[in-house]
Amino acid sequence: FLVLATSAVYWQIQDHEFLYYDDNQYVTDNLNVKSGFTSESIIWAFTASHAANWHPLTWLSHMLDYQLYGLHPKGHLLTNLLIHIINALLLFTVLLRMTGAVWQCGFVAALFALHPFNVESVAWAAERKNVLSTLFWLLTMWAYIRYAEKPSLRKYGWVALFLTLGLMSKPMLVTLPFVLLLLDYWPLRRWKTNDTSEADLSGKSERQTFLFLLREKIPLFILVVASCITTFMVQRIGGAVKSTELFSVQERVVNAFVSYLSYLQKMIWPSGLSVLYAHPGDGLPVWKGILSALVLVILTVWTFRVARRIPYLAVGWFWYLGTLIPVIGIVQVGAQAMADRYAYVPLIGVFIIVAWGLPDILAKWNHRGKAPVIYIGLLVPLMVATWVQVSYWKHGITLFQHSISVGRNEYREFARVHNNLGIALKQKGRMAEAITQYEAAIKINPGFAKPYNNLGNIYKDAKQTDEAIRYYKEAIRINPDYADAYSNLGTILLQNGEAEEAIPHFRDAIRINPDLGLARINLGTVLAQKGEREEAIVHLREAIKINSDLALAHFSLGNVLFQKGE
Repeated sequence: FLVLATSAVYWQIQDHEFLYYDDNQYVTDNLNVKSGFTSESIIWAFTASHAANWHPLTWLSHMLDYQLYGLHPKGHLLTNLLIHIINALLLFTVLLRMTGAVWQCGFVAALFALHPFNVESVAWAAERKNVLSTLFWLLTMWAYIRYAEKPSLRKYGWVALFLTLGLMSKPMLVTLPFVLLLLDYWPLRRWKTNDTSEADLSGKSERQTFLFLLREKIPLFILVVASCITTFMVQRIGGAVKSTELFSVQERVVNAFVSYLSYLQKMIWPSGLSVLYAHPGDGLPVWKGILSALVLVILTVWTFRVARRIPYLAVGWFWYLGTLIPVIGIVQVGAQAMADRYAYVPLIGVFIIVAWGLPDILAKWNHRGKAPVIYIGLLVPLMVATWVQVSYWKHGITLFQHSISVGRNEYREFARVHNNLGIALKQKGRMAEAITQYEAAIKINPGFAKPYNNLGNIYKDAKQTDEAIRYYKEAIRINPDYADAYSNLGTILLQNGEAEEAIPHFRDAIRINPDLGLARINLGTVLAQKGEREEAIVHLREAIKINSDLALAHFSLGNVLFQKGE
């Protein structure tokens, strides 16, 4: 059922396209990924901070897909789907191994597989890191169960190995050692408590104190700390970590408390799902944060009080609270208030509460046996909602149009959605509509540089040079470190016969982004025309090193070498 139902609701992704929204960074414009498995690309995967992340296994998986499917999105997306299905089967198997409760385990796995909240992780090629890291998350749990049954150093080594591989796919696994502690409480029952009437998982190993179980996981915590340090450094270098100048500490905390409840609300009633929930900044009232925090505290205190009597409630609730901490926004990464992909693992905890809680509630009215019927009744509308949600991911236009229809235009970060829709429209040749979207982005957030640069590109293609130059200069004024804007401004000045004026802009572009091949080609060409052939050769050779498939770089280098008599 899990395989067939999940395949059915997601099968339409084979007709979907790549998005010019992270897919370009991860696949379509990524020269290292498109090189396939070479010694240089493999070294790059383990050393690069590209896309403000360190996840070498994710890069290797994209390289493998490119070797198998090239730039056909169907193969890349079906790989995501395959991993998602395997994750659902693993989740079912892991829970069944610990509890033996077939229907409850099946319902948790079905909710995970079929809930529309998880569409983003599957239907977006760039989210390979999410499904892949979750695969290793579940394999770590599987290895830990085997270790808990009969502890040994070899079995512990498998736990550490799978955790390491998961962290190398996406650092979301930093909370996994804490989840393993929760599993020690229930359903593994490895914690030594006053109640010793129930057997543990194996019926053989002795119960242990909390401190023993905590010390047992010290090697795992060491791996997690190393991953946290690496991730923070890489994201800081990549500019993904937003300073308090953009969002104050108060704004982050308020948004975090509200988001905890928003995830639950969208899990219960999954309407208005969007690829970007724009961060509200100071647009979120403080009272909402205080009220949300109060609700969370009340629920947490109540959970503590009933933990002995209803252990699955405590495990599910603290699974949800804990696994969301890295992405809840206290350390803000990106422009989003929350994201569907962030709930991929955390909501498993809530699914456990629902799956085990529903039969217990029905038992009070002697209807416990009707739980499977209710499970199926809940899954049918979820499958329909997921099918609809998957359809929005067909291409950039449908995705961002949907996001605009359900989003909050008053938040300045929402300008990114209009900008992305403009890019998607431009790719389809709908220039007038693209201009409208770029202008809408500027109206929402005049301090957002990208739509200015994109407008410059449209006017450059339309041979409206003065307009293009004006927009490029405005983009640079707003963001003095915008390499593409410098390169584009230099290019149009060069085309306009103003070579001397173009040179400093090309130099600035290369200074900010040394891997900007077109800027190096243009600079090399201009320098060669000025007789500065040695420096021209350096830049042209570097352009070829960046991308050996740039015909213009080879042609220009050939010209310069010919001029030198070589």
